[in-house]
This record gives sequence, C-alpha cells and structure tokens, in this order.
Amino acid sequence: MTAAFGGPGPASPTDPAGACPYGRTTGASLLPPHEATGELGALDLFGTGFVRDPYPWLDTLRAEAPVHHDPATGLWLVSRYDDIRRVLLDPAVFRPDNAQHAITPLGVPALRLLARAGFRVRPALANNGSETHAGLRRVVTRFFNAQRVAAAVPVIERVADELLDTVGTEIDADGGSDLFGAFAHTLPCRVMMELLGIDGLDTATLVRWSDASLELFWGRPTPERQLELSTLVAEFHRWLTAVVSDRTAPEDSFVGALVRHRLPDGKLLDVQTAVGACFFVFVAGQSTTGQLIATVLRGALEESGIWQRAAHEEGLARAWVEEVLRREPPVTTWRRVTERSVELGGVRLPAGAELLLMLMGSGSDPAVFDAPEEMRPYRANARHHLAFGVGRHRCPGASLARTEAAVALRAAARRFPGLRLTPDAPPPPVLDLLSFRAPLRVPVSP
Repeated sequence: MTAAFGGPGPASPTDPAGACPYGRTTGASLLPPHEATGELGALDLFGTGFVRDPYPWLDTLRAEAPVHHDPATGLWLVSRYDDIRRVLLDPAVFRPDNAQHAITPLGVPALRLLARAGFRVRPALANNGSETHAGLRRVVTRFFNAQRVAAAVPVIERVADELLDTVGTEIDADGGSDLFGAFAHTLPCRVMMELLGIDGLDTATLVRWSDASLELFWGRPTPERQLELSTLVAEFHRWLTAVVSDRTAPEDSFVGALVRHRLPDGKLLDVQTAVGACFFVFVAGQSTTGQLIATVLRGALEESGIWQRAAHEEGLARAWVEEVLRREPPVTTWRRVTERSVELGGVRLPAGAELLLMLMGSGSDPAVFDAPEEMRPYRANARHHLAFGVGRHRCPGASLARTEAAVALRAAARRFPGLRLTPDAPPPPVLDLLSFRAPLRVPVSP
C-alpha cells in the first residue's frame, strides 16, 4: 500500500504537529495504554507516545477493541489482521473514496492558493473505486512488473554506489554521516526519475515537493505551515500538469502511456486524472520507499549481526526487508469508507463510516505471526503481511520498493562493513503523519 493523495477533503480537526523535516515534533503523553488515564481514551495517533512506540497501543486495540472509534479523528480503527484483509478484499462494501482526503481541514488561504494553481486530483488509483481503475492500474503496473524491476537492478546499484561515495566523503571529513539524508531519502527518487524518463528537474526539488505533499494531507500542520506546504504542492501540481499537457512524451514512456490511455467509454484519459496517477507514482516511488530504506538500514544496524551478514549472506537483505515490512512498514495505516451498514469485528458500522486500517498492527497480530515482536529473517509466512495491501488496490510498485531496499542494504553493508549507529546520538526524530512512520535520521560512524 503506497502513498497517494487527492484534493482537500473533510476531516476532523486535530492539534497541529509534525516532525522535522515534515513539521514539528509532537509533545503528547508518553504513557503506554495500561498506564494512561482512560486506557484507549488517551490514545493520540499523532502523539509522541504513539509515534515513538505504537506497539503497546496496537496490542491493546487488537485485544480489547479491534474496531474502535477514535473521537479525535472520527475514524474507526481496525486492528486485527483478518478484519483488515477482509476490508481490503471487498472494495464494493469498503470503498477507497476517502483514501486521500486531508486528515486536517485546510484553511481558506491554503485552499485559495491551491485553487489558483488549478489543483484538483480526480480518482485515479488509490482512491478510485470506479470502473476506470482497472485500466489505469494496468498502465501503471506495466512500468513496475517483474521484468522491468529485474532490469532496473543495475541502475539501483549504480545510483546507490554514487550516493555511498558521498557518505564516505562525509565520514572521512566529519567522522560520521546521516544515512537518511545522504542515502535513503535520495536513492529512490533518482532511480524513479531514470526509470520513468523524468528530465529537466533536480532530485532535491522532487523530494521537497513529495515530502510537502505528505505533510499537507496526512499531517497536522498549523495554518501558517499549511501555506508553506501548499506553495510547494502548487508548484508540484503546475509542473506535473505541464508535463502531462505537453502530450509529446514517447509512447513507451510512463507519461506517454498515460496520456494515450483510453477510458472504458473510449475517451482519452483527461489531464487531471493523469496528473493524479502521476502524483500517486511519484510520491509513493520517492517518499515512502525512502522511508522504508531508512527503517531497513537503521534496524539492520541495531539488530546484532544483521549488518555484517547482509554484506555477504545471499538472500538475507531481502529477508530482512520482508521482516521490516511486516513489523515496521513505512505506510502504517490506510483508509476506507463503508458503502452501507455492515458488521466488522463484532461491531455494527453505519453507512459512511470512515475506517483507519492499522496495517502496522496487522503485521504484529499473534494470531497470524508467531512471536511477532521478534525480528526473524526467513520467517516462513513473512510475505503474508499487508504492508502493500491486498486485492485490486495492492501497491503496483511493491516489487520495486522491495528490490531498492534490499539493494540499498546490501550495497551499504558491503561498502562500510564496520559502520555503526553513532554512540550517544539523541533519539532520531520520527515521521509522525497519520499513515506514515520512519526515522528521519540514521546517524552513523565508522
């Protein structure tokens, strides 16, 4: 399940917060569920306690309230594996229409700024429950199939080596480096731009646009921060609109295939829907994959022996990536809305109920995964996790994300076998958006 977003949508207001570089860090109670007043009544999905260590809360939700109404967001939190899988496999009853709505209502100044840029992303992929979804998905999937991903491995390895040269230079000059900023956050963006034939734009700009989009639609930005983010999102939208509207892209390119795609009624895909599909791919292919890589690298450095083994043990890097996806996926939640009244997890939900699927919690469900708190590469059912979703909306870029993360770990471990997390470094800031979580720094020393 990868990231995508649409235009501003209704949502319940929450307190402003964020995490560098996406915003400001939160300051809510650090009490775990069993110590917090009112048990689940103290749950804050954006609070420091949940962001830093969500597992006690997720365990409590699964055990005591597997379908729990969160009054702060107005969302029904669904935490058991079987319930989440059922929702994802039934898009007729559990529709994806709200998947990309802004969780925090945007103020009038931000909305006006976006409107002046012509910002409007129609249902394309993650939020599309209509008959047009299947055809659009086929277009996108064609660029991320197994054959193309296999052919991309040399590109990923070359870009990884180039970025690791910079890491080495920083270590030599300063005695350390940050694998998030210097490596993980940039690698997938450069790879994606090469694979999709994106020219005339520097990597840093696309990274900045993508990160701003995530924070604006999945964070709790203040009105002032909303204006800053909306400015960047507007720039992103104008650029994408210009690229799509040009309609001179080669037929075998990603944009060229989109603008030549015909809908079920025979009409050419409209510009705004094509822009929406590009948003989906660019944000997912850059930000969330970078977050996965950062989590994979930090975990491998923390877990005894994994870093050293990953450099030479065939298959370990991929097995480690799979365990990270199960236990600590970068996309932690996703949304659905009920088409009609339905019972889920013993709770009767009304039509129009907005659900938050706790993907991260599903990977730690003891009914499915033995000793889920333990990181066990080569776990027999590791790939049964729901980090990429399941069914018709399963992430089309799953194979590429897995491959990039495994190549990144293997390349970094081979280049710097003695690398370690910088001793006594403060805890890294953690991305604290509604559906995304990752360390925002991976400080390392030789």
